[in-house]
Amino acid sequence: MIARIDYLEDTESAAAPPIIDLAALNSKDAAAHQNLVDQIRKACLAKGFFQVTNHGIAQELQDAVFQQSKEFFNLTESTKSKYSQANHPNKLGYEPLRSQNFEKRTAGDLKEGFFIGRDLPLDHPYRQQNRIHCGENVVPTELASPSTFAEVTKTYHKQMTALAESILSIIAETLGLPSTYFAPFTHEAGAVLRLLHYPPQPVNSDPNERGIGAHTDFGSITILMQDDVGGLQVFDAATNSWIDVQPTPGALVVNLGNVMMRWSNDRYISNLHRVINKSGKERYSVPFFYSGKPDFEIGCLPGCEDEDGTCKYEPVTVQGWIAARHANTFKEAKGAEEISQLVKASAAVAA
Repeated sequence: MIARIDYLEDTESAAAPPIIDLAALNSKDAAAHQNLVDQIRKACLAKGFFQVTNHGIAQELQDAVFQQSKEFFNLTESTKSKYSQANHPNKLGYEPLRSQNFEKRTAGDLKEGFFIGRDLPLDHPYRQQNRIHCGENVVPTELASPSTFAEVTKTYHKQMTALAESILSIIAETLGLPSTYFAPFTHEAGAVLRLLHYPPQPVNSDPNERGIGAHTDFGSITILMQDDVGGLQVFDAATNSWIDVQPTPGALVVNLGNVMMRWSNDRYISNLHRVINKSGKERYSVPFFYSGKPDFEIGCLPGCEDEDGTCKYEPVTVQGWIAARHANTFKEAKGAEEISQLVKASAAVAA
């Protein structure tokens, strides 16, 4: 039996998320590897956010993804709307402006997006079962080179999947578990890439206007590539304030999602974050959401039980959890209700 870890340790709550070098990820230097584990553990406890360098994703590939994203969002609205994810059986394709509404204070979040999932053959069970974000990807034919769009995004999705699984292996170690512990969870996992475009917000716009409202991510971990415009902020429960996550050249932002927070019995934080783009510039970002195997049941990780051996949450499948969260923010606009609950949960963890 794995012993329960003492999670009560000092954290720099008011500091910005740390920048962590992943060079020691596969190092044979035990001390260097343990230092990496310790840094990530501290970040998961403090805010559930950190940036990573030496992650292995070539700058040329990152640039190519941004280029394809900009080409798509430069298409006319009528053209983009032809590829609406609302009409796709696996919810892949275009997300129009203000489709989501997390805080429910305006007409919706000031962003548009494009969903890209695992490109699966017709006979794959996930396509047969209409699994969310798993299926035949949408490739707009109006682009200068549709084949380039398909190849670049497929390559990036594949490499981000591998990176996410490597980071999960380290997160397992931070919890005193074997590095291979999450292998059943990552087998035939669901993951979605999301190209995002944020129009600039006027400086004198509605004070409630958001590029994306305060929210937590639905899955296990998110890996974000952002441009140099900025606007991403993470919530600090201890000081009740928002902290800027400054773009760092070559770095990717990593944050934990709801699945990991539930699975760790709230030991680790799925933190609130938002985007406010008052730079006067277009902002582009590319989050990669790693959900995990759709049928995998999330219960409570060994060593994360409460002192009396109980867990806060009932078991739930990954698919069930993700589908419910999408319904709340895309259809029912109940994001604000979840936010109030999650603020309380985050504050309790910080305390």
